[in-house]
Amino acid sequence: MSRILAIDYGRKRTGIAVSDTLQMIANGLTTVRTHELLSFILDYVAKEPVERILVGLPKQMNNEASENMKRIEPFVRSLQKKLPDMPIEYVDERFTSVMAHRTMLEAGLKKKDRQNKALVDEISATIILQTYLENKRFSLS
Repeated sequence: MSRILAIDYGRKRTGIAVSDTLQMIANGLTTVRTHELLSFILDYVAKEPVERILVGLPKQMNNEASENMKRIEPFVRSLQKKLPDMPIEYVDERFTSVMAHRTMLEAGLKKKDRQNKALVDEISATIILQTYLENKRFSLS
């Protein structure tokens, strides 16, 4: 099998997570500067087998797209042009930042580490991916 890659797209930084090849466990991969994201992903998929890419869909509580969508859509279009055979899906990312902070607290990270926004972005991407993997598993059973 191949991996699934998840992206928590941000204006300055983007968190990236990837599944294992069995698509059971999500692992934080890294955080990259958003302006370097496209080249990072193209390089990654050239080296690793990736089945699909998930992009966090930023929605507001009223279910409308958030302000960040106007940045995400052009990126996704560029990604689709560069990787026309790669399935790209949006996944609801509401509450992932809150869940990332809670995870950091529960893991006992010091306050300084919890303020590391790059780490929050990477954990958010991991949560997006793990949620997707769990939903996929439950829908198959």
